[in-house]
Amino acid sequence: MQKTTSQFPIILKRDCSAIRIPSGESITLMKGSSVVMTQSHGGNFTVCSDTFGLARIGASDADALGFNRLTTDDTPIKEEVFSRQRVIERLKTVYDPEIPVNVVDLGLIYSCEVYPQEGGHRVEIKMSMTAPGCGMGDILKKDAESVVKKMSGVAEVDVEMVWDPPWDRSRMSEAARLQLGML
Repeated sequence: MQKTTSQFPIILKRDCSAIRIPSGESITLMKGSSVVMTQSHGGNFTVCSDTFGLARIGASDADALGFNRLTTDDTPIKEEVFSRQRVIERLKTVYDPEIPVNVVDLGLIYSCEVYPQEGGHRVEIKMSMTAPGCGMGDILKKDAESVVKKMSGVAEVDVEMVWDPPWDRSRMSEAARLQLGML
């Protein structure tokens, strides 16, 4: 899905589940509520509401915002040749809901190792968050696991949250720093 933001209120067409940012708390946004979309990346939407502040709406609830409903099925993504680089490319489709940068360029992926095994490959990912108390950690971890699991050639995925070394801005790619005006 293309990056999308709205400068005008969107009235929710139905109740929908959301995740409050940054706490990670599950909430329900009610039909008729007004939200403003701040970003749309990786099939998810970050919205701002007067009631809850920032919240993430998943792809399966796109219709509540008036967009075509997106599927979140587990259909494997057909890849030409499995490789570690393709795993990294898939991880670049996972975005931080507060910062419009993917987890790879944000420097949250500390390592990505691929091991051949019977029936495919085992992918081991170590990732972090920008802050240890980030309530979105489990959600981003699940997102990373999900996009990699969908790849053909993947038999198993293990995503581990690590806090050492602590994340800092130096881990960000030059493109991310440029995008965020941090050069």
